[in-house]
Amino acid sequence: MESRPDRPPARRRRDPEASRAAILEAAREVFNERGYARATIREIARRAGVTHGLVLRHFGTKEQLLLQALPGPRVAAEVAPGDLDTLPERIAAAFVAETEPAGGGQTPFVVALIRSAAAGEDAAMPLYAAAEREVTEAFRRVLGPGTEVYANLLTSLVIGVTFVRHVARTGALAELTSDELAGYLVPAIRALLAPAVTAVQAAGHGDPR
Repeated sequence: MESRPDRPPARRRRDPEASRAAILEAAREVFNERGYARATIREIARRAGVTHGLVLRHFGTKEQLLLQALPGPRVAAEVAPGDLDTLPERIAAAFVAETEPAGGGQTPFVVALIRSAAAGEDAAMPLYAAAEREVTEAFRRVLGPGTEVYANLLTSLVIGVTFVRHVARTGALAELTSDELAGYLVPAIRALLAPAVTAVQAAGHGDPR
């Protein structure tokens, strides 16, 4: 039987992973352009080519969606496990990769979040706090019990560098190239974590995976 010409073609069911990836990418775009308070699920869904309901089905709330769209927690969880001796190099390389503008010059999502929080955008603060907690926890799991302060100091270091370099844009840090920044970060991170790493290695807790 021939299909009726006035009937629209059946809508194809999208691959769930492809839909999820499209939603996350759209969320980053909308947040970068509008900030947390003005970013809407409806606009994110429109840009992703999915329904409003599908976005909520995947992520539940706008805060959860934007938290999962942030690269910081995911990257921290990926780079932290491994040899503690090379942890500073891994963190510095990942930090530079995720905070430096790409070739097109688009502001990285994590920079946009810190900028919104620094501007006193109240709606962005819960998201910022949640992201900070997740990054800190990723570091704490690798460093081991009793290292919460060191893990939080490390998170504060990378957030502070991001603020100075990409929000305030003042001082010597703002003038460094990406490679130069990584070169300064490695010894700074190593010195910051030295007491925690020494204690973990002495206790035999190195390289927890």
